[in-house]
Amino acid sequence: MGRGRPKRIVVLTEEQREELGRWTRRATTANALAMRARIILACAAGGHDLAVAERTAMSPATVGKWRRRFIERGMDGLLDEPRPGAPRKISDADVERVIARTLETKPRDATHWSTRSMATEIGMSQSAVTRIWRAFALQPHRTTSFKLSKDPLFIEKVRDIVGLYLSPPDKALVLCVDEKTQIQALDRTQPLLPMAPGYVESQTHDYVRHGTTSLFAALDVKTGKVIGECRRRHRASEFKDFLDKIDATVAPDLDVHLILDNSSTHKTPAIHRWLVKRPRYHLHFTPTSSSWINLVERWFASLSAKQIKRGTHRSSRQLEAAIRSYIDINNETPKPFVWTKTADEIFDKLKTYCARTSDSRH
Repeated sequence: MGRGRPKRIVVLTEEQREELGRWTRRATTANALAMRARIILACAAGGHDLAVAERTAMSPATVGKWRRRFIERGMDGLLDEPRPGAPRKISDADVERVIARTLETKPRDATHWSTRSMATEIGMSQSAVTRIWRAFALQPHRTTSFKLSKDPLFIEKVRDIVGLYLSPPDKALVLCVDEKTQIQALDRTQPLLPMAPGYVESQTHDYVRHGTTSLFAALDVKTGKVIGECRRRHRASEFKDFLDKIDATVAPDLDVHLILDNSSTHKTPAIHRWLVKRPRYHLHFTPTSSSWINLVERWFASLSAKQIKRGTHRSSRQLEAAIRSYIDINNETPKPFVWTKTADEIFDKLKTYCARTSDSRH
């Protein structure tokens, strides 16, 4: 004899059975709704609440609740009921008004809106404006920088360099080369206050300069290893010496593709003569105002963040030693920067920038 109190039998139409089955299989169905669909299908297969609860790993009370709601209201009974709460006070028109005012106007006394100034202008609370801005990802207080290249060969150069990143040639080495010039050896005027529980590290805003250095670096696109050299000056002769170091480091049976910018130190007659004597070297110049396409710039950013920006160096020699140490540590476990965007994807994004640009000079 079955256990538990008998319940009314659940009878499903073919349409209901198919819909419940889709709810249990569909990836986008909420877990709660899928669980209710499984309960109803189990109830339709027969058995009282206790037996269904055992088959579905639910409590008998939960099974009884959804059995009852399905019998009374059908498929609609499985949906969530409206939750109680205060009625909505801000209409869609109010939201649209805030968004339009944020995007299309500026306050009389500032270059951008704040939550307080917008709330005063619109006649809403500051918290309401904050919620609307957050919902539509509006951040008037923030700004980023960009610069569009005017290089007449921009498209050709981008396709050339991106092609090297995505499909490097066989039996060849692709190196991203550049110089980080005028790196300052800075020392704070007073000792640092170290980090402590509840306190961040603190340092004086002023500093003492102890000389500068320039870093010549070549990033191996495939492995992430870096060939680096610090020099006190940044001229074509120093760049030529760095090319000699690259030539001595790279295996002689490999072609070498150098990605570098349009600096005058890269195009002197001495550099040209050096390249003529070494036909295995191929130069690929980045478009003007497009340092973002040279992956060594990303490595420079890591060097600055991890070693230079908060470092304390009492001489240029100490700064150079710190840079060499960072390069050695990087080359122990190198990690390449993986380029993912195709040239066409880059052009599509730049197209949207051009379409969004407003002429702020008039």
